[in-house]
Amino acid sequence: MRICVDATSLLLRSAGVKNYVYHWVRAMQRDATEHTITSYPLLDHAGELNHEASVLSVWQTLPRLALLHLMNVRYNPGMEYLMSKVDVFHASNQVRNPPKRTRLTGTLYDMTCLLMPQNHTAGNVRAEKHFADKVLSRADGLIAISNHTRVDAVNLLGLNPDKIAVIYPGVPQAFFEVTPAQVARATEKYGLAKPYILFVGTVEPRKNLDLLLDAYERLPASLREEFDLIAAGPIGWAAGSTVQRLAAGTPGVRHLGYVPEIDLPGITAGAKAFVYPSLYEGFGFPVAQSMAAGVPVITSNVSSLPEVARDGAILVDPKSEAELRDALVRLLTSPSLQKQLATKGMEISKEYTWQVAARKSAEFFSGLP
Repeated sequence: MRICVDATSLLLRSAGVKNYVYHWVRAMQRDATEHTITSYPLLDHAGELNHEASVLSVWQTLPRLALLHLMNVRYNPGMEYLMSKVDVFHASNQVRNPPKRTRLTGTLYDMTCLLMPQNHTAGNVRAEKHFADKVLSRADGLIAISNHTRVDAVNLLGLNPDKIAVIYPGVPQAFFEVTPAQVARATEKYGLAKPYILFVGTVEPRKNLDLLLDAYERLPASLREEFDLIAAGPIGWAAGSTVQRLAAGTPGVRHLGYVPEIDLPGITAGAKAFVYPSLYEGFGFPVAQSMAAGVPVITSNVSSLPEVARDGAILVDPKSEAELRDALVRLLTSPSLQKQLATKGMEISKEYTWQVAARKSAEFFSGLP
């Protein structure tokens, strides 16, 4: 079967979706060899993953974005021609005119634009609604990255649950294989001299970093003296007040900004605890990656996060500063709990591999009507 995946996100500044598309396409090209996997727009040879920039050079990126915009012109039939020799087009919300004579599929990441539009730009909300109207409503099959996302999509959009397969994403192999030398190099590079609590994610309202800052500032003085709070991730939408807090010089609090993929496993594995109080996630890559790296996790008890973390993490109410603070105290003062969660998390994370995701995706495409 000839499958073309819309990989436009690889040309843009993006986090979770870009991470998924980059690793998913590569894994299918490697492990789903019964199918021929190509990428749109003309993206069959991607460079290194960089969430802050295109995976191609500027001169390679610009003509591809121009092609995307041309194909998105209303009533332009160009996609029919481009996909005329393709059996399945796997669309994203970047495509405005998906082909009508080719089987259509897509990935359901999360429903946050519908559930909490106040935490997204107006442009993102419009794009998701268009995607629901033009792709999801007529798709021959859909992949949901968690069961929670599948349920939300069925309830909110009225989609046929029989057309939606739940296929968990994977964790890059580097997180399963972090060495002490990698940890030492990464912590030295970023000046992480003290034990630290880690947060990884885009600084934006949905990630709820302010709650973590509040909880950290209210820890007992002895714990704040022993542990720094390190936030790693780029600045996103509506992050002004949170950025000000990160830059305010609060003792023990540091923001590293965007950390390249090559350094992230070492920084993650070096943490004493990973904390992710997000208000909603379709999957939660940072949680799964931290579990794979053997780091005890505290995360939210909402959306897909309990499904992904299961009993390999402490789950807290993402609107309760007191609950998060108490969980931090309990974890940071108990080596036995740290070991228990780290062991359990590593065991659970073995289910999140790109090889498994690729094989299940191959079966999904083979089973399309």
